[in-house]
Amino acid sequence: MSVPETPPPAAADGGSPRVSNWNLPNAITVVRILLAPLFVWMLLADDGQDGWLRWAAAVLFIVAIATDGVDGALARRNGLVTDLGKLLDPIADKVLTGGALIALSILGELPWWVTVVILVREVGITIYRFVVIRQGVIAASRGGKIKTIVQSVAISFALVPLWTVFGDWIYWVDGVLMTAAVILTVWTGFDYLWQAWKGRRAKRALA
Repeated sequence: MSVPETPPPAAADGGSPRVSNWNLPNAITVVRILLAPLFVWMLLADDGQDGWLRWAAAVLFIVAIATDGVDGALARRNGLVTDLGKLLDPIADKVLTGGALIALSILGELPWWVTVVILVREVGITIYRFVVIRQGVIAASRGGKIKTIVQSVAISFALVPLWTVFGDWIYWVDGVLMTAAVILTVWTGFDYLWQAWKGRRAKRALA
């Protein structure tokens, strides 16, 4: 005779079951955050020599950033979406991409203004999320997710020393991808604030 599965604990008010923050998707997100210092160290230790440390750092970044879709899919499929996960997921992306951008600028491979523009937008939106957290966690928008994908692709191309294999024309590809990432970063930042402002105004009108 089969044993029925134990249902998750119900909420105190008898509503939807509570979901524990200690779950696999959130654990994957935390691992992504912890991998950031390692790949940054490897990138800086290579010091622009395009050796095995550079290749290893690039692979580690790509693997870490690729798990963004894995933890999200697991959370949605298994009903493990939590407010903590909604907060940690974009933070993990920002730690990874921010670390990569800063390291590339330190190595002189990326203009500092690009790094500053992207980081100001990302850190600013993250701070805003925490400021309004009492009003509910604001999940990433579709545009924000597209921005994250373009950023990830652009940074991955900048990290992998493909110029050692295909030649200097790869630098042109890197430039186009990074330009697209900057444009999307700025545009989605303004759109996020605009949508948040409209939402707050609508709530005040209903009140």
